[in-house]
Amino acid sequence: MRHSKSTALNASLTLVAAAILAACGSDSDTQSTSVTINGVVTATSFTAGSATDPTIAPAYYVGAKVCADANGNGVCDTTETSAVTDAKGHFSLTMPANAALIADIGTDATLSTTGAKIASRDVLRASLDQVMEQAGNVVISPLSSEVQRLVEANGTSYAVEKQTVATRIGVSLANVLADASTVTGAEQAALLAEAKALDNRFTYAITKLDRGDLYPDALATPGGDPRLAGAANVSTATAPTGTDARTKITFAQSQQAAFALEGVPRYDHIFIVMLENKATLSIKGSPWAPKINALLAAGNQLTSYYATGNPSEPNYTALGGADDFGITDDSQWNCDATGANAVQDLPVPDKTQPGLASSPFAASCTQTAAVNHNIVGKPNLFNAITAAGMTWRTYSESMNPGQDFRTDSVADAAVTAADNVYAPGTINNNTAAVGTSGLTLPMPAGLYKTKHHPGMAYQNVRSAPEFKYSNRTMGGGQWDANMKAGTAYAVPASYDVDQLGTDLASGKVGTLNFLVPDQCDDMHGISVIGKLANGTTATASDCGSVANNVAQSSAANIITRGDNYVDALVKKIQASALWKNPAKRVAIVLMFDEGNATSGFNSCCGWNVSNSAVSKPVVVDAKTGAVTVDASVNNYTKGNRGHGESIFGILTNQADAPKGVSDGDAYSHFSFVRTLQDMFQLADPAVDASYMNRSKYTEKFIAANILNLPEYAGSADTHFDSVRAINHAWKAPANYTQKQSADVNTAAQIGADTVQTSVWALKK
Repeated sequence: MRHSKSTALNASLTLVAAAILAACGSDSDTQSTSVTINGVVTATSFTAGSATDPTIAPAYYVGAKVCADANGNGVCDTTETSAVTDAKGHFSLTMPANAALIADIGTDATLSTTGAKIASRDVLRASLDQVMEQAGNVVISPLSSEVQRLVEANGTSYAVEKQTVATRIGVSLANVLADASTVTGAEQAALLAEAKALDNRFTYAITKLDRGDLYPDALATPGGDPRLAGAANVSTATAPTGTDARTKITFAQSQQAAFALEGVPRYDHIFIVMLENKATLSIKGSPWAPKINALLAAGNQLTSYYATGNPSEPNYTALGGADDFGITDDSQWNCDATGANAVQDLPVPDKTQPGLASSPFAASCTQTAAVNHNIVGKPNLFNAITAAGMTWRTYSESMNPGQDFRTDSVADAAVTAADNVYAPGTINNNTAAVGTSGLTLPMPAGLYKTKHHPGMAYQNVRSAPEFKYSNRTMGGGQWDANMKAGTAYAVPASYDVDQLGTDLASGKVGTLNFLVPDQCDDMHGISVIGKLANGTTATASDCGSVANNVAQSSAANIITRGDNYVDALVKKIQASALWKNPAKRVAIVLMFDEGNATSGFNSCCGWNVSNSAVSKPVVVDAKTGAVTVDASVNNYTKGNRGHGESIFGILTNQADAPKGVSDGDAYSHFSFVRTLQDMFQLADPAVDASYMNRSKYTEKFIAANILNLPEYAGSADTHFDSVRAINHAWKAPANYTQKQSADVNTAAQIGADTVQTSVWALKK
C-alpha cells in the first residue's frame, strides 16, 4: 500500500510539472493554461525568555491568502484568484501556470501554534522554479522568499541561490525549502533560526511598501539626506540642494531595502574586538603595531572615528546602547543606583554569597558625583537582539574560573605564567614575543573588569534570562595554561578557558559578538609583580607602566603585546569554518574604546561639545512621535562630551567585497550603534523612536527638535554634530574641511573621499 501511494503521488507531481512546463513553452496557451497547486505557508513560533538559545518552533499561517501575483505588487488583489490557508497552513489553488506565487498574510491571519493574530502584514513568495520542483506540495516560507530575493538581487538562478541559502545555514539542499516541521535535529534548528530572522525582514519590507516609503532610505541616498534641502536649523555648508529625486518604493524594492537599512547590508555574524586607550596617532603607522596596520590595509577603515568620553566605562556603555547616561568614571554598576534606578538583581554578587568568597564586589556604593550607574528600562543592543530571536555573546579573556561575570577578576597566586620579553630591533620585522626573562608572574587582579562589558550597566541585560549563558570566556592569554589550577574560586568541572574557540569550531557564536581581551592584551595595562628564581621581585615587562630592563619603552611593549594578541585572534576567527563559508556574511571590527586626547576639540556625532548644556536626554513616543524630556536620568550634564579619534577597521569574509576603502566622514560610538541596529534590522529609519537613545540624533532629528536639545542650539555644523549610519553615503562638498580632534597629526581632509564605496559592501 505504501508503494502504491508513493506511485500515485509521483504521478501527480509529474502531471502538474508537465502542465507548468507545457504552459511555459507555449505562447498561445500561456494565459489560458491553469494548474492546481497544493502547499503550505509556514511560519515560526518564537517564545521569548529562554535562558539559552532562542526558543523557535515550527508553525503555520492560518487564514493567509495565496494567489498568483500577476502584477507583482505584493498583494492578492480582488481580481486575482486566491485560496485561504486552513488550520494547518494548507492551501489548494488553481492558478495560471506561469505566475509568481505569493502568500499575502494579513492582520486577520493567525499563528497556528498560539492563535494570535498577525501584528503586521507580511508577504512571502515561492518562485515558479520552486513551484515546478515542489509541484505537489509547495512550501511558501521565509526561506523560499529569500531564494527569490537573492535571484533578483544578484541576477542569478533559482538553483544557485537555493544552494547559497543551504550553504549559509548548513542544511542539506533537500531540506532548505522544506516544511521545517518535517525536518529534525540541528537542521530544523538552523531552518527555524534563519526563518525567524528572514521573516522579520520580509514583514518590515511590507511595512515600507504599505507606508509608501521613498526609495532608497534617506540616509542611504548618495550625497546626503535629501529631506534636509531647505530645512531650518541645518548648516548651509553641508545641506543638500535640489529636490528629492526618490520615488515611492515598489514591492521588489521593498524586499531589497529590508536587507540593507540605510544602505547597511545584513551580516550573519559580527565580531567586535575591543581594545583600549590608544588614539589613531598611537597606532596608525606605528612600528610597534605592524600586524594591526597590516589588517587595516587588508580591510576597510574609518579615518575619523570618535569615542564618547573618558575613561572606559562610559564608552562601553555607549557601545551597548548609544548613551553614557551621565557616567564619567569606571565605578561599579550599582553606584548611586537609588529610587527608580535601584539595583534589581538581588542579592548582588558580593563575598557573602555562596561560592563568591573572593568577590571584590561592594554591596553599596555612593559617590560625590551622584551619577546613577545602573541604567534601568533603557533600550540596548543586547535586549534588542534577543527580542528579535537572534543571539549575542560577550567573550572575555582571563576570567577567574567560577567567578560571577558581574564582578571583576581577582588575583590568584596559584595561576602563574612566564613573563614575555621582546627582542629589541625585531618588532619592525613582525617578530612575536621571544623568550622569557625568568620572571614568574602570578595572575593579577583586574585582568577582567566589568567596566569593559558593553552590557553591564544595563539592568535589563543583567536580568535577562540569557545573561549567564551569553557571557563566555576567550582564550589566548598568558595565564591560560594554568587557569584550571586556580584556588580563588572553586573551579567548575570541565571548565572551558576558551569558549570562543569551542564556539567557532561548532558554529555556535552569536549574531552579535563582543570580544574583550584582558587588561594586558587590550593595551590598557596594569602592574603585574612577579618573582625571579632567586626570590627577587620585578615588574612584568609588557603589561604595566614600568619598563623592566627592556630596550623598548613600556608603551611600545604593551602595544606590541596587543598587536600580537589581535593578530592571533583574527587568525583564529579566519581559520574557522564559519569564516570560510562564503555564503555566510561575517565581519570583524577592530576598534578602541577611546583615544587619548586631553585638550582641544575632541568630539562629534551625538554631542556638540561647544554648547553642551543639555539637562536631560529626550525620548520619542513611538505612536505619536512626540518628543519629551526624560526626567529619569540623574545628572545627565555630567556626561562625557567626546574623547578624540581612534582606529576603526573592518574585515569581511566576502571575497568579492571591496578592500582598501577609507571612509573619512566623522562617526562615533553612537553611529556604530545605529549601524548595528540597521545591520540586524532592529530599528526602522522612518520611526525615530525605534532607535535607541542618542542613536536617533540624526541631522533631521536635531533640526526638527532643536528646542528640546539645548546642547545643539549653537551648532556650527549640524552634519558633524549629528549621528549617521556608517555607510559612506554622505559626500562632502568640495570646500568642506573635516574637523578633527587634538590627537591627530595629519592635515584635515577637504572635500569628499576619492571613492565613496561603503566599508560594509559585500561586493564591488
